[in-house]
Amino acid sequence: MSQELRQPTVHGTVADGYETVRAEFAAFVAEERPDYEGQLAAYVHGRRVVDLWAGPGTDEHSLYGVYSSTKGAAHLVVALLVQDGVLDLDREVAHYWPEFAAEGKAAVTLRELISHRAGVVGLDAGFTPEELADDRAIAQRLATQRPFWRPGTAFGYHGLTIGALTGEVVRRVTGRTLQEVYEERVRAPYGLDFYLGLPEAEEPRYRSAQPMLPTPAQQAQLAAAPSGPHTLTSIAFNNHVPQPFALADFPNSRTVRAQGQASAGGVGSARGLAGLYAAAIGEFDGRPPLLKPDTAAEFAQIHSVGLDLVARAEQAFGLGFQATAQGSYPFLGAGSFGHGGAAGSQAFADPRSGLAYGYTRRRTAFPGGPAPENERLVKAVHTAALGH
Repeated sequence: MSQELRQPTVHGTVADGYETVRAEFAAFVAEERPDYEGQLAAYVHGRRVVDLWAGPGTDEHSLYGVYSSTKGAAHLVVALLVQDGVLDLDREVAHYWPEFAAEGKAAVTLRELISHRAGVVGLDAGFTPEELADDRAIAQRLATQRPFWRPGTAFGYHGLTIGALTGEVVRRVTGRTLQEVYEERVRAPYGLDFYLGLPEAEEPRYRSAQPMLPTPAQQAQLAAAPSGPHTLTSIAFNNHVPQPFALADFPNSRTVRAQGQASAGGVGSARGLAGLYAAAIGEFDGRPPLLKPDTAAEFAQIHSVGLDLVARAEQAFGLGFQATAQGSYPFLGAGSFGHGGAAGSQAFADPRSGLAYGYTRRRTAFPGGPAPENERLVKAVHTAALGH
C-alpha cells in the first residue's frame, strides 16, 4: 500500500467559504506520519464554521489531554469572579489567602500573580507525582516557598503551579474549588466538551490505550537537549527531583484527569476548546457571552512581555492568558487571548474578528507548546473568517 493511501482521511465539515481550511488541514495531514490523530474546530460569531478530524480511532467526540490549554479555562473563571466584583485584581493575594504572605510574598497582588510575576514557579525540594495531580497540595506547599525572583520585577512561566495558586484564591473567596465553579458556570451551562475533572462516564472517549507521546524526532531532541538539575527551568517543571517529571504521561493518569489539575490537567476536544472561547466573547448556543467586552479587554491586555525567565525566550502574557497575537500569529487582531499546550493544542479568541479556534492532537509537540502546524491552520481559518 502506498504512503499516500496509508495517510489518515480527513473527516468533518466546513461552512461555505472555509473550503481552504479543509484543504490546508488535509495537506498537513498528508505530510504527517500515518498515525497522526488530531482535531480542528473554529467558530465565528458563535457559529461553528470548521469541524474537522483525522486519524485512526479518532472522531469528533475523541478527548485529548490539552496540557496548558487548561489554563485558559482556569483563568476564565478568575475573569468571571473579577467581573462579578468578587475578586479585585489589585488586592494582595494574602488578603484572600493569608498563608501566602510568607517569605516576602505579602505584597504580591492578584494581578501580579496571574501575569506570572510572583516568582513561585516551583519548590526547592520538588513535588511528588501525587502532589502534582492535586491543586490543594501544590498550593499548600507553595504558600511557604520563597520566590525565585523579587515579585513584580520580572516574569517567568508558572507552568505547573499557576492553576493551583489562582485556584486557591478562588477557593478561599467562594468556598468552592476552581473546578467546581468552572463546571457550574461555564462547562455545563454551555455544554462544552472541555473538562476540568473528567467524569468516569466520559472515560471511554479518552484514548488512554494510545497515550500522548512525543514524535520520534521530538524524543531525540529531548534526549539531546542540555539540562541542569538545579536550573530555574528544571525547578519550574519539577525535573530536579530523583524521579523527573514525565510531562508526556501527565494526562494518562486517571487521577490527573479526574481531579482536573488547573494548570495542565484538562481534557477536551477541539470543539470544546473553540467553544470555550466562542462562549467567552459572544453569544453561544443561545446564551449571552460570558465576558463583557471590558473584562475581555483587560484580561487580554499585555502585562508581561520580554524575556521569560523560565522559558528563556521572548513571551507575552495578559492576565492568565497568552497574548496570542504577539507570538506565532501576528496577523490576529489586537486583544486576542488564549493558551496553547505542550501536547500541541491551541485555543484562543480574536474578539475583533469574532473568531474562536481550537486544535488538539495526540502525539505531542515537545519540547514547546502549540504544535507548529497551528501557524498555517490559524492563518487559513483567520483569512477565511475575514473574507466572510
